[in-house]
Amino acid sequence: IYIPFPQAIPKVAVIDRDTCMHFLKDACKSCENFCEAGAIDYEQQDEIEQVNVGAVVLSPGFEQFNPDLKKELGYGRYPNVLSSMQFERLLSASGPSLGEILRPSDQKHPKKVAWIQCVGSREVERNYCSSVCCMYATKEAIIAKEHAPDLDCTIFFIDMRAFGKGFDAYYERAKELGVHYIRCYPSSIKEVPATKDLKITYQNDDREITTEEFNMVVLSTGIRPPGEVHELAGKFGVKLNEHGFADTQGFTPVETSQAGVYVCGPFSGPKDIPETVTEASAGAAKAMALLKDQRGTLITHKEYPPEKDVAGQEPRIGVFVCHCGKNIGGFADVPSIVEYAKTLPNVVYAEDNLYTCSTDTQERITQLIAEHDLNRVVVASCSPRTHEPLFRNTCREAGLNEYLFEMANIRDQCTWVHMHEPEQATQKSKDLVRMAVAKARLLEPLHKGTLKVNNEALVIGGGIAGMTAALNLAEQGFQVHLVEKEQQLGGNFRHIHSLLSGDDPQQKLTDTVERINSHPNIDAYLQSEVSAVEGSVGNFKSTIRHNGSEEEVSHGVVIVAVGAEEYEPTEYLYGKDPRVITQRTLEEWISEDNSELNKAKSVVMIQCVGSREEARPYCSRICCSQAVKNAIAIKNIRPETAVYILYRDVRTYGLLEQYYRQAREKGVRFIRYEEDQKPVVSANNGALRTSCVDPILNMPINIDCDAVVLAPAIVAGEGVSEVSKLYKLPLNQDNFFLEAHMKLRPVDFATDGVFMCGLAHCPKSVEESIAQAGAAAARAATILSKDQIELEATISHVVDENCDGCAYCIDPCPYSALTLIEYMYKGDVKKTVERDGALCKGCGVCMATCPKKGIFIRGFRLEQLGAMVDAALEEA
Repeated sequence: IYIPFPQAIPKVAVIDRDTCMHFLKDACKSCENFCEAGAIDYEQQDEIEQVNVGAVVLSPGFEQFNPDLKKELGYGRYPNVLSSMQFERLLSASGPSLGEILRPSDQKHPKKVAWIQCVGSREVERNYCSSVCCMYATKEAIIAKEHAPDLDCTIFFIDMRAFGKGFDAYYERAKELGVHYIRCYPSSIKEVPATKDLKITYQNDDREITTEEFNMVVLSTGIRPPGEVHELAGKFGVKLNEHGFADTQGFTPVETSQAGVYVCGPFSGPKDIPETVTEASAGAAKAMALLKDQRGTLITHKEYPPEKDVAGQEPRIGVFVCHCGKNIGGFADVPSIVEYAKTLPNVVYAEDNLYTCSTDTQERITQLIAEHDLNRVVVASCSPRTHEPLFRNTCREAGLNEYLFEMANIRDQCTWVHMHEPEQATQKSKDLVRMAVAKARLLEPLHKGTLKVNNEALVIGGGIAGMTAALNLAEQGFQVHLVEKEQQLGGNFRHIHSLLSGDDPQQKLTDTVERINSHPNIDAYLQSEVSAVEGSVGNFKSTIRHNGSEEEVSHGVVIVAVGAEEYEPTEYLYGKDPRVITQRTLEEWISEDNSELNKAKSVVMIQCVGSREEARPYCSRICCSQAVKNAIAIKNIRPETAVYILYRDVRTYGLLEQYYRQAREKGVRFIRYEEDQKPVVSANNGALRTSCVDPILNMPINIDCDAVVLAPAIVAGEGVSEVSKLYKLPLNQDNFFLEAHMKLRPVDFATDGVFMCGLAHCPKSVEESIAQAGAAAARAATILSKDQIELEATISHVVDENCDGCAYCIDPCPYSALTLIEYMYKGDVKKTVERDGALCKGCGVCMATCPKKGIFIRGFRLEQLGAMVDAALEEA
């Protein structure tokens, strides 16, 4: 009898019938006799419940590859060989050693740890890449070094597949922190009996065979379909592919072979959390469109207890300090912070929690609010940006107004910053808690307003992502305004003529454009652009400019799908020699049966042109698969043509790996080059030559060729900055749109009511763009499907008796939420400011500019902020 894992939901114990003595011998009953709650019922039987539904979304997840199958790597034989999941548990504060890294054999701290990649992936039996292993190994190594800065971390790998948004930067950060990367797959691990250390023999960067000892080895195990997947697929009539994943098609990435049955997450192939969350929304979008006629028939409302009246009560504050695993507790003395909080005025209860955001802790806080009659709550933990709504909801569950809550960010703003200064981190945490408590004493109940929703949508960008999003919303019954700057729809999709899956992009484009033009719920504006915007979530007004004329449209949400562009190379003789082309041009040559290509005896492809370098330090994600696709096509047309791909890492992640193998089987030659030894393209006496240094042979290679094909970077489009300014949307350092949260909200902006999809977010494939477009449509529909939405309570409030209409606050307001008005008051004209609650975001600019306390932000009164400042100046 046990609780499955520390943060299980629901957090209740289960009985394993296979090991319980009662079920084996019908004798024990010890747990039943001692259970005070009377929760043990041996006679309880499984129940079958039938529900009638119109759609099904399958998301059974994945299983970790069993490393015990790799006997040569010592798992199960040597105690200090762990799986990646086991090491992840070691790093966790709720793990077996409470976050301390200890060797299983002797419980000592290791000095050297190695990771071996591709265990159970990229093999003959499992000819796919598990997509996540490179980055989770990098993450584990970084966290391990945070726990023990002197720890020596080495990662053995084949190709570093850091293809996601921000992944390459994370990879580079790991190297800066001292994580060693060795491009080699060790064939075996041997144990040193006396010390239980582990010997790995490998070829080092100098091409010498060497043997090195490590205290621990972590096997980066891959992803495989769940064991019960065949039974599940059989029940729903869903076709599986050769690897046991759900078989989906390129243009329908979340649709199975069975109509009305959708799929998301790693059930359709290995993928990371952002793609999984995106596909979850995309699957929901498909179901929402299918079941649009049933919208509103299943009504559920969250019921909260009546709100307590705290007017006139002395503040009774509860303080909850989170260890956040090792994120806070590993660098600050949390118990001393709790003891300090107990000494602060009006604090009647304080405690520390391992994870304050966990379900069981939330329930405990709810109970403690009632037990100690708390009327204010302070949580000292992580970022309010991600967790404040959760804690507010906990207050509501306890019958407390959700705005009687204050949060101190002692992780992002303290322990992460001062992880090498534990005493200062502890002191600063106390300061932040003291400031939060000072403000909490002055908190007042606030209540949200409501806003009627305009049920139309605006989609900016008519590429495959924008068209897909528009069609899904239209099929859900919403009116859509689709704005495209070019004279025809399609965007970058117009230049794609084939996919590795065999689907026909141009036929898909023709069909999609036809559906757009014929759909009664879509108004398409070509050669148009959005020139002005006002309003906010639920009630936007955008001005669309077309041929010198302007039209204003009202809408409740915005989906940004403005696409991206191909970097125009300046290297490798591009633009100087017509035989040096890009992959896009090559694809057009292949589709047109170009005579120059048919005569070519040798073609050289160069990867990472403009990507993964100082100006653009990110991976453009699709280049490797595009090169593999075109190389296979050339070999299919003219098998005798020699094709060379010069690469840094081959990033054919997920199920694309099988095409990488297919290319090699067809004779495509892959030659790796180092970043500091890039290829050189020269043209002498009419002959085209590519030269590079093979890092394995450590010798220069000269290839005479008839064409050089460059894989240029994907760069943000020109329209990105304009749209960013219009809707006040953030961009990252690479000028791609910045999502609200990489993993939890991958298609949302921090600006409510605005969503993104496609290449404007980051480089991605056609299939991924289509899935993200569906996700954006689903997120947008959560607003459009409502008649009204709630407005945030922490917005500006005008104190009419103090405001004399000086208008100092109006021009600085970045959201144009304030208007100067006049009215008659006691026979005189009274000037004052009026606030639009739908536009105001509570930024505080107005409050900062007002000289007479005529406007303030609810929940951030000057008195409240002043109390925090005074508290900050006190000494703990």
